[in-house]
Amino acid sequence: MKPPAFDYARPATLPEAFAALLGTEGAMALGGGQSLLPMLGLRVAAPSLLVDLARLPGLREVTETAARIRIGAGVTHAAIEDGVVADPSRGMLRRVAAGIAYRAVRNFGTIGGAVALADPAADWPACLLALDAVAIIAGPDGERRLPLEALLLGAYTTALEAGEILLGFDVPRLGAASRWGWCKLARKQGAYADSIGAVVLPGDGAPPRIVLGATTSRPALLPHAAAALARGEAGATLRDALLGDIEAAEPDADSYRRRCHLATVQRAIAQATSA
Repeated sequence: MKPPAFDYARPATLPEAFAALLGTEGAMALGGGQSLLPMLGLRVAAPSLLVDLARLPGLREVTETAARIRIGAGVTHAAIEDGVVADPSRGMLRRVAAGIAYRAVRNFGTIGGAVALADPAADWPACLLALDAVAIIAGPDGERRLPLEALLLGAYTTALEAGEILLGFDVPRLGAASRWGWCKLARKQGAYADSIGAVVLPGDGAPPRIVLGATTSRPALLPHAAAALARGEAGATLRDALLGDIEAAEPDADSYRRRCHLATVQRAIAQATSA
């Protein structure tokens, strides 16, 4: 199927991008295009104007401080996979990037585009939520910062306002004592996930962060399971806490999906806690 007709703009500055997005009803921003372009072909999306962000300055930049690394929204999955981008997560970002779709997709798809789309089954939202990342957002009135939990509101729904553009993410550096685990269940290699489990143990006195991804809404922190893990609980006690959090995160899940979610999170915990 051919996409519907639309106009195209490729702004060279942020003010030009804001004006294009605000000046045309039905305008949509284009990041890497690896999700949006297929949606256009299926006519799931029908923008009146496609605003290509590829030329905007700074979107592919990576800057570092002692505590955090800022990753531009235009950085590709492949750049993260290949180690071109400094990894504040001690390997977690590279592991996640390598499991996204296929190499051809990773060469063009961007971390910002994946988060801005807010597909519930996407990898980056769950990963960045587990890492306690903060989104950097720019709009006509200036910049603002939002934790991932506040940015992701639901399936294909974010807190980005009209005319706003996702600039990148501040990701905290994990220390030498930190541990992480990642488990993704998909029907086949390269497919979107049926379930995602992500666990980060900061190792600096901060509490564990356990995330369930690929729900029907958005990735969710599992607070009771994290508290149980922090207390050193395991076995049936931890399992019961996980099941309660999973029920809260996806109350309409059938028994099969609940078992999948339980298995992925348990595997991620096992990775994070193994010697």
